[in-house]
Amino acid sequence: MAGETIADVLVIGGGGAGLAAALEAAQLGRKVILLEKNPETGGSTSWSVGSVTATCTPHQRRAGIADSADAHFEDLGKHAGALAPRDNLRLRRMLADNTTEMLDWLMRLGVVFVGPEEEPPHRVARMHNVVPNSRSFAYHLTRHCRSAGVDIRLNTATQRILVADGRAVGVTAILPDGSEHRFMGVQGIVLASGDYSAAPDLKATLASADVAHVDAVNPTATGDGHRMALAIGATVVNGDIVRGPIMRFIAPTRSNLLQKLPPTRLIATCIAWSARHLPQWILRPFLMSFLTTAVSPSVDLYREGGILVNNRGERFTNELDKPNKDTARQPDRVAWIVFDRSVAAKFSAWPCYISTAPGVAYAYLDDYRRNRPDIFHKANTVAGLAASMGVPAEGLETTLARYNAGERGERPALEQGPYYALGPVRSYVVFTDGGLKVSPQLEVLRADGTPIDGLYAAGSVGQGGLLLEGHGHHLGWAFISGRIAGRNAARHCRL
Repeated sequence: MAGETIADVLVIGGGGAGLAAALEAAQLGRKVILLEKNPETGGSTSWSVGSVTATCTPHQRRAGIADSADAHFEDLGKHAGALAPRDNLRLRRMLADNTTEMLDWLMRLGVVFVGPEEEPPHRVARMHNVVPNSRSFAYHLTRHCRSAGVDIRLNTATQRILVADGRAVGVTAILPDGSEHRFMGVQGIVLASGDYSAAPDLKATLASADVAHVDAVNPTATGDGHRMALAIGATVVNGDIVRGPIMRFIAPTRSNLLQKLPPTRLIATCIAWSARHLPQWILRPFLMSFLTTAVSPSVDLYREGGILVNNRGERFTNELDKPNKDTARQPDRVAWIVFDRSVAAKFSAWPCYISTAPGVAYAYLDDYRRNRPDIFHKANTVAGLAASMGVPAEGLETTLARYNAGERGERPALEQGPYYALGPVRSYVVFTDGGLKVSPQLEVLRADGTPIDGLYAAGSVGQGGLLLEGHGHHLGWAFISGRIAGRNAARHCRL
């Protein structure tokens, strides 16, 4: 028989939303257990670039920017564009009204930001970027959770929600040793398990078969909370809204020195001071740390002559049409961007950059040579380039010969050695916007609008129809909704 552990509040998932929920509940004096299936906390929050969009912040005041939650609310509608009629306006209001306190709270915990930066159609600069990197969120939140007494169980995979008399009362989970265990939540359970970008079945059912098998940036975002809640009567809103397929360079398999720096307040504060006072040539190694995440290549690489080839060395798409979808259909779902000396020269300085992190920095070809040698390839001959990439030389030589002979149309020929390639690149689903239907208190609702007593949701799983277009809104919602759900679960009383 499975063992049993009792807590006041259970939190499922140790990303930004789950850690925020656990900390809030613990600070209200509750016994909190957080279950995380991965070996460490962080989730998709630690995969992000680390932008948080907020209003009326100290950073804005220092920059002389006047802003308001009302203006942010309106601009969120502009970001949503044609999808705006599908937005959950009550949750949008909740997001806009709480960003100021959310950023202050994160800073009190030790998180350091630089900015703000512009991002149209925001009418003023609102995007704040974490330093030294997005691991700072989980580092500080986990530290404070442990200090507050949160019992964090890693390598513990939740399997299903237990229901008694219509109320969510606990979960079953698989412990690190493979045994099954029951965790009971006396007052409430908070689902903070992320999205379903890595769940083929949910993507196929809620979105479309076209994206079902497209890789996810976070391969552990398998929709566990969605699936468990659906099994007890919950429903998903906006399940068809999927960000992807989008082309990204693969993430490095080994961390660099900057990634190994602990994101302490002291180190982050020094970097933030440096960003305001030191010359770019000193700052650049720090600014380039965003290359260690899965970032997108600029489409200008294709416009200026770069082509995409698969692992047979074959060009397989019109790069100026829908290369993201076509890349997802290739063997192993990978490709390389191939170009010559003339294209390389263009992408060595402004205005032709290879990739960017919004508000952080632009990366050029030499930045990739220094910071991402695992995906940087250069050779004097096409055959030499093919060997570096690990693709058949004959295939790549034939591809370039055909391209230069006429397939290129009005684009420049690729015939000036040395030759270059960047990759592999993959087409990823970056995130899914379908969240469980929730109340303004973040209670999980059934399809008929009645709450599942004792069950709350936060972050992506608790998105509830809220549209989060633009940078910095997913993280903002994770922290804001996590705090609210944690407080409400801690205060919940059995009827």
